[in-house]
Amino acid sequence: MAGLFSKERTVAKAGFNRWLIAPAALGIHLSIGSVYAWSLFNPALVARLGVVTSAADDWSLKSVVWIFTVAIVFLGLSAAFAGKWLEKVGPRLVGSIAAACWGGGFIIGGIGIVTGQLWLLYLGYGVLGGVGLGLGYISPVSTLIRWFPDRRGMATGIAIMGFGGGAMIAKFMIGPIMKFFYQAPEYLGTLESVNLVTEAGRRMVNVAGELKEVVLVGANDVASMMVAGPEGVYVVGTGNIGAAQTFFTLGVAYFVIMMIAAFAYRVPKEGWAPAGFVAPDETKGLITQHDVHIDDAHKTPQFWQLWLMLCLNVTAGIGVISVAKTMMKDIFGGALPSVVNLEFAATYVLMISVFNMVGRFFWASSSDYLGRKNTYFIFFGLGALLYASIPFAAQAVSVSPSMTWLIMFYATTMLIFTMYGGAFATIPAYLADIFGTKFVGGIHGRLLTAWSTAGLLGPLAITSLRESATAKAIQGLVDKIEPAVFQNAFGASSDQLTSLVEAKTVTISKLMEIVPAGTVNPTPSLYNQTMYLMAALLIVAFIANFFMRPVDPKHHMK
Repeated sequence: MAGLFSKERTVAKAGFNRWLIAPAALGIHLSIGSVYAWSLFNPALVARLGVVTSAADDWSLKSVVWIFTVAIVFLGLSAAFAGKWLEKVGPRLVGSIAAACWGGGFIIGGIGIVTGQLWLLYLGYGVLGGVGLGLGYISPVSTLIRWFPDRRGMATGIAIMGFGGGAMIAKFMIGPIMKFFYQAPEYLGTLESVNLVTEAGRRMVNVAGELKEVVLVGANDVASMMVAGPEGVYVVGTGNIGAAQTFFTLGVAYFVIMMIAAFAYRVPKEGWAPAGFVAPDETKGLITQHDVHIDDAHKTPQFWQLWLMLCLNVTAGIGVISVAKTMMKDIFGGALPSVVNLEFAATYVLMISVFNMVGRFFWASSSDYLGRKNTYFIFFGLGALLYASIPFAAQAVSVSPSMTWLIMFYATTMLIFTMYGGAFATIPAYLADIFGTKFVGGIHGRLLTAWSTAGLLGPLAITSLRESATAKAIQGLVDKIEPAVFQNAFGASSDQLTSLVEAKTVTISKLMEIVPAGTVNPTPSLYNQTMYLMAALLIVAFIANFFMRPVDPKHHMK
């Protein structure tokens, strides 16, 4: 069995077609790339008990987004520690372990959803799944670079393109599977037909002599329901959102696909080169014909410049990806409810995946002609301008709802995500240019600790700033509402606002139903501070790329 997974068993025979590696690389990366569809789970996980909307004891959006963060952190850590090991044992063993970790992570996460144990989601999807992400991510990259020394950018673009496209495949799986297992909770009737009481901020109803917690679905909440239902009162803890069963199904499917792909891997013999290959001119840009040892790469300033560039670029993009579906609904759901419904937001996540995937191949391939440094100048310079333009569209649509602002936002973010994915796909080729190809897989793995750091910073920034903006917006709306109107709507005075907000009884959407006419909905502006911060980060990355120089010869292997 050990021999079956050995590196020697994967060495290609003479005449092997190097293009056959591409499907194997895509199979692995399309599977693990579904991590970018995490935001599709957010609405279900924050309504695990309420089903039609969040209940008081449901998990918060911030706690759910952090699962995605943990997965990205362990992606970088596992890639950093396994990079050198990969060079020793080969891609088949690493790919097989990745399959077991990624598939098993979904299974454990599903158990956490069923039992209500959030820590199992963190352990399964976050930790174990994150290790699977890291191992699966690096296993094809160094292999493809060795098979395509003449097209480094294109080769890494092929592999990492799949990671960007994984969410596209997942979109067509997650939604339908969840709806298949969905069961609506018990419906008690319209708001007017049910006698509600409020206890500790929670809405309760007396059913057969027993107080049961309920959730209320108003006109503003219907569009956010997974399966459309009537407005009114629903019993908490009844029904099934379908998330756990979706986790179990995906876990099995991804394990099978990744195992098949891992066994399709082949590596070239030592010293192999494609027919007619001529090594690039070392005087052209930053490309070197020397190699830097994996244990010496981090001693160079170039490694840390690339680390900073990757970290800041990912921080800017990953925070938006983690809440993409929620963000689209927040900014445009209230202003254009007939267009931006739950399905539209889910399709937005799909399009992020499409442009992310296309950008990985397009920009990585283009970098073979533009040069890696010039390509990154485009990523950071244009990206900063695009991020800074998003608050303008959000502010404009809240004042004057129009499809123009939606189109502007859509086009801007799609372009951003082509460059976000392009930076990921181009970085291995940039590393090969700077440090040579001998240890590029291991060096790439260590560089991915920048992704781990960004996985913490991005979601933390966007959720924390959103929380702060939401609290400020709620207080601003409450100040505009007459105390008697507030009391009648929520069964408690505004003095209990903190407990009402914590129990999810008071939300911006519910307040907008009772505010004075003409009040501007603050929801579209919840992400403004975040977008300005992301633009500033890309400016710093632009400066780091500007000062990139060839590695000092003293670091070259003799």
